[in-house]
Amino acid sequence: MLAEIAQRVESLHWQQHADSLNEKGYAVLPQILSVEECKQLIESYDDITLYRSIINMKRYQFGSGEYKYFKYPLPDVITQLRQSVYPHLAKVANDWMFKLGINKDFPEALKGLLEQCHEAGQTRPTPLILKYQAGDWNALHQDLYGEVYFPFQMVVFLTQAGLDYEGGEFVMVENRPRMQSKPIVLQPRRGDAVIFTTNYRSVLGTKGYYRATVRHGVSELRKGQRFNLGVIFHDAP
Repeated sequence: MLAEIAQRVESLHWQQHADSLNEKGYAVLPQILSVEECKQLIESYDDITLYRSIINMKRYQFGSGEYKYFKYPLPDVITQLRQSVYPHLAKVANDWMFKLGINKDFPEALKGLLEQCHEAGQTRPTPLILKYQAGDWNALHQDLYGEVYFPFQMVVFLTQAGLDYEGGEFVMVENRPRMQSKPIVLQPRRGDAVIFTTNYRSVLGTKGYYRATVRHGVSELRKGQRFNLGVIFHDAP
């Protein structure tokens, strides 16, 4: 299965997805996980041995719902996704840093990024699984965690909109300097993944490239259950 995931990732049209990231700030990767792989992750939700922390979103005023951070060693499917997707995104990330005049160069492989995290005291894994039920939602936010963070992250949709749940759209808001904010609403299929910016994206304006800050969240679920896998590439303090 792990070899299949890596092959699936390599077979994607990465230039097309890089263009989407540059033009829109996000890209949708189709069927990155199979239906069976999605079901297996959902079935493991109640296995407490897999997690380092459980967050009640209402308690912390993050919204309503629950999510759990995986602990190391991560499940193999998450490790494979993290390692195989990262190199493709690092190329775009380094291009953004150059365009924005930021003196930052991300390693070609995930191992190098994690070494930077650990040197900065960021040693806790950040991939998580999220569970929403009717009435739940997620406030607009960013997943930065520490000084060292990667410009992209990924959310994989483990359930099917219209079949398993209604509502619960994935929402992004792009804050543009001296302009009104731009809303982006997506509802991908089960097995799809959305790559989006962790903090800000590079945008070409009349005077060169500038930063547009982006936050993300989830609209209120009207019915059913919605599960997502969040894949963040940097570790947390």
